[in-house]
Amino acid sequence: MNAARRHLFSRPWIWSFAATIIVWIVTVLFTGGASSLDLSQAALTFAAFSVIVGIGQMFVITLGPGNIDLSVPATMTLSGTLALKLMDVQDGMIIVGLLLSILLGFAVGIGNYVLIKLLRIPPIIATLSMSFIIQSTAIWANRGLRIKPPDMLADFTTSNLFGIPNIAIVALILSALAWVLLEKTIYGRWISAIGQSTFAARMTGIPVDGTRLVTYILCAVLASICGYLLASFSGGAALNMGSEYLLMSIAVVVIGGTAVAGGNSNIPGIWGASLFMFLVVSMLNTYGFGAGFRLILTGLIIIAVIFVAGGRQSNR
Repeated sequence: MNAARRHLFSRPWIWSFAATIIVWIVTVLFTGGASSLDLSQAALTFAAFSVIVGIGQMFVITLGPGNIDLSVPATMTLSGTLALKLMDVQDGMIIVGLLLSILLGFAVGIGNYVLIKLLRIPPIIATLSMSFIIQSTAIWANRGLRIKPPDMLADFTTSNLFGIPNIAIVALILSALAWVLLEKTIYGRWISAIGQSTFAARMTGIPVDGTRLVTYILCAVLASICGYLLASFSGGAALNMGSEYLLMSIAVVVIGGTAVAGGNSNIPGIWGASLFMFLVVSMLNTYGFGAGFRLILTGLIIIAVIFVAGGRQSNR
């Protein structure tokens, strides 16, 4: 029993779920327990968006130090804008809009890696530069309009199945596919090996450049899908709709237990961290704290997690 308990608590993701449960209990107690079901459904819904972009960011961060995608918010915005504009409130165009979002993700991912590889600039600079191009395109395409999503798609994104929000179900499916990709395919072994040592990975014959290209494409595609869903859920695409997911996509990866140094990923932890972050925001809103304090707290949480993780690695 003790060995099993030690094994469980050695899992990095367990702490994010433990923190989630504590914050949920505190929030429910403060509200008298009347809104516990609504709070749980809201947490699952809004955490799902963080999970989708967090998974993509996790793949990139797993590649090793310096790998990060700062174009995620702009990609979400452009995807939601173009997809809704193409669908034009027609239910028959829902699949076409989704395909456009996926193709856009492919284009952004390729563009990001072209800048990284050909210009030999750090990923943080390359993806930030790409985000300016993408956001400018979204502004040009949006022209100040807020196009509504098709009724069927809006109903799907705002409804639930047996009490579980449909958005959360989509995120669970994508999480399962990501887990299979990481744990059961050679691609998963490749990105872990690259994250542990790029030089050693090249020496063993792993196609490092091709693997990194696929990873940046995967991150952009997930951001595009998230933008497509978020715009439909929100009743239209706004030019700032992805802004909060820049910090959030990184925070949920770090808090969820993925190694910042690369080589080790953690999908369950992203769920725990996403739920935790939403509940923290809800609790702070309940107590009347503003956005500035929430950002400060988020930064402090990330610093604390990195500090604790670094201490554990040193002990090992």
